[in-house]
Amino acid sequence: MSVTSFEALCSSLSSGTSTELSALLPEGIQHEVGHFNVFNLTQLTQTSREKPAMPYACRAFYKINFLTGKSRAEYPDRTIEINQPSLIFTTPKSPFTWWPMGRQTGQFCVFTADFLHPTKSGVILDELPIFKSPEHPVYALSETQATRVQAIFDNMEAEITSNYAYKYDLLRAYTIELVHIGQKLQSTTMLHPNHSAFARTTSLFIELLERQFPLENPQQKIALRTAKQFADQLAVHVNHLNKVLRESTGLTTTELISGRLVQEARALLLHTDWTIAEIADSLGFSDFAHFAKFFKSETSLSPGAFRRQAQSLNYT
Repeated sequence: MSVTSFEALCSSLSSGTSTELSALLPEGIQHEVGHFNVFNLTQLTQTSREKPAMPYACRAFYKINFLTGKSRAEYPDRTIEINQPSLIFTTPKSPFTWWPMGRQTGQFCVFTADFLHPTKSGVILDELPIFKSPEHPVYALSETQATRVQAIFDNMEAEITSNYAYKYDLLRAYTIELVHIGQKLQSTTMLHPNHSAFARTTSLFIELLERQFPLENPQQKIALRTAKQFADQLAVHVNHLNKVLRESTGLTTTELISGRLVQEARALLLHTDWTIAEIADSLGFSDFAHFAKFFKSETSLSPGAFRRQAQSLNYT
């Protein structure tokens, strides 16, 4: 099986004249350790059903496609109809053929493994979930997602013809951003293959909880404070969340939230000069009295007594 190189791809997407090739291969690209290019489908000749636009059985490059026209993605075990804006990822190991259906719009970029070499990108390409997942990476996009993806490709098209000395570093950043958008669209199972459903929910809950801290100033306020608020954010019923957390941690949702609030309250009482009212407000309590009652039930001391005791210990 022949391998389609990066250079051959660029040639195949032009009529082969030197002028057109120089437009496709920006000045200096040969001196980049890894190769990269970006294309706009509206500027390429459309092909018929008998001759697919991208018929390469084996490629020496990775490819990220943003397709907005109707088409079909064919894999050995499945055919996927594309009827709305979609993001598609392919690798040198992907047996994939794309069949355009009518007028095509969209953009795509191609790059070699060297372009995202770990020393340049900080990632190991084949270890990224988007490129090792057993599911076919074809993701339909919402209007908001499509707008964001198109903006990234537009930036790529503008940057690749710029004179900016570090444009390939910027193009790498755009490419990695597209990878992360794709990975967010992957199913949770694919992103966390070794986690049970309960473990995933627990992990997501803890992440949501911890992202609210630490509090850096009295104007900062936590957004999630009740079990229902967390359940709504995680799109699960509050009873299910409580069951999951109790089985995973031995504590209820409310107990976990309360424990983290007390931990932050102690830190603020010990290490800041905020008033107790400011601490109460930042932690989401409606008033000082409510916070004082909560804190005493958890620590057996009022907030003021806790602070005074800590201060006296520091002076002894």
